Amino acid sequence: MLIGEYKHNIDAKKRLAIPAKFRKELGDKVVITRGLDNCLSVYTIAEWEKVAEKLSQLPTGSADTRNFARLVLSGATDVEIDALGRILIPDYLKEFAELKDKVVIAGVYKRLEIWDEKSWSAYKDRIEKQTDTLAEKLGEVGMF
Repeated sequence: MLIGEYKHNIDAKKRLAIPAKFRKELGDKVVITRGLDNCLSVYTIAEWEKVAEKLSQLPTGSADTRNFARLVLSGATDVEIDALGRILIPDYLKEFAELKDKVVIAGVYKRLEIWDEKSWSAYKDRIEKQTDTLAEKLGEVGMF
């Protein structure tokens, strides 16, 4: 299970250290792609295969589903986790997520999200103010 929030820096060679807590579960190689809300999503190979299969089954007759699948699948790349626990983030993904030097790695159960630190802070501030409303909506679908 991937949970928790960690602050890290991207080094001059565009490498990001994955927190030690996550490395064993992730394995030696991961898939990184465009995520939602201008973050990057990081999946284990096994989890990515499930996500990619679901995306490939979306109807291509709908522009919305076609565009979403295209964006996520074409943005995906597999990356090795080096001996020091670092991954190399491609430029096009850094640009998509507007990553600067300081980032937040958030564990969200079956994937990691990589956020620019300022973007994460703004997102978190906005969502934390909506906690009661979100809990009510989740209650409607049986979560609470």
